[in-house]
Amino acid sequence: MELAEIMASEIRANGPMPFHRFMELALYHPRFGYYAGTRDPFGHEGDFYTNAQLQPVFGRLVAQQLDRWRRAMGSPDSFTVLELGPGRGETGDEIRRCMPDVNWIPVEHDGCWPDRPVVGAVFCNEFFDALPVDLVERRGNGWIEWRVGLSESGFAWQPGGCHVTRRGLPRIGEGRRIETCERQVAAMERIDSVLAQGWVLAIDYGYTHDEVERAGRFPDGSLMGYYRHRADPDVLVEPGRRDITAHVNFSALEDCGRAAGLEVFPLQTQQAFLLGVGEPDSFAYALAAGTEMRRTALRMLLKSLLFGLGETFRALVMRKG
Repeated sequence: MELAEIMASEIRANGPMPFHRFMELALYHPRFGYYAGTRDPFGHEGDFYTNAQLQPVFGRLVAQQLDRWRRAMGSPDSFTVLELGPGRGETGDEIRRCMPDVNWIPVEHDGCWPDRPVVGAVFCNEFFDALPVDLVERRGNGWIEWRVGLSESGFAWQPGGCHVTRRGLPRIGEGRRIETCERQVAAMERIDSVLAQGWVLAIDYGYTHDEVERAGRFPDGSLMGYYRHRADPDVLVEPGRRDITAHVNFSALEDCGRAAGLEVFPLQTQQAFLLGVGEPDSFAYALAAGTEMRRTALRMLLKSLLFGLGETFRALVMRKG
């Protein structure tokens, strides 16, 4: 059976499907999910670019910051870096080349987390945006959940039940839609539980409550599909063949961190964060190469990190202990 047939069968048996279930199957079904496929979703031949493909510069800069945090903690032998959502592992591979003595633990979307607290850092590069969400709409004092049903032409949105409370959502007006963030918040709570002492670095694209409430960003929500470097707001078509993402609710993550007692640093663009890492040595470490041709290539990668993705992505830093 193709994935669409599996989904349709489940909808016929159980009624309209919560969108988080649709998104989870579309991305992570073990046989037909987007990330289970044989086609590489990254780079020129894929569907999108990410920081992880801009190596070795991105990995070197992250490693520089991790090493500064390690030294600030007194360089403990037990310093561990937990990477959530490592993807193909490019960033982790580069960081380990830069920090060969670090204890590196990669954790996939459905992988096993450490069974004991760690001292060090939790690194999340485009981890939160791929967590399944639900789509809700403000109705009076509550929320209407939009689910996925069937129509003559395929999958279609259908209104579900009313839910009075939802964690971490911005205050939006009647009829506006937004994605839930329960799974993002739950992941942040799990990060807090596994980190005994150290740092959290989350790099992703997202929004603050103020941007949604005052500036009116995402009046219909931020769900988006990606295929062949083209964005499509219709996320119900061709499940399993294209990426589905939702912008990260950074305000909810910050509130969760503060509630857990973490020190939350001001949210900044990826550009500002990486400039703070590389400017002390004028990016000498990140751009080190044996030839001028190679140094020129690395400078182009740095330019993309700072002025392409760097102006879209944001960096959230927290400290515990």
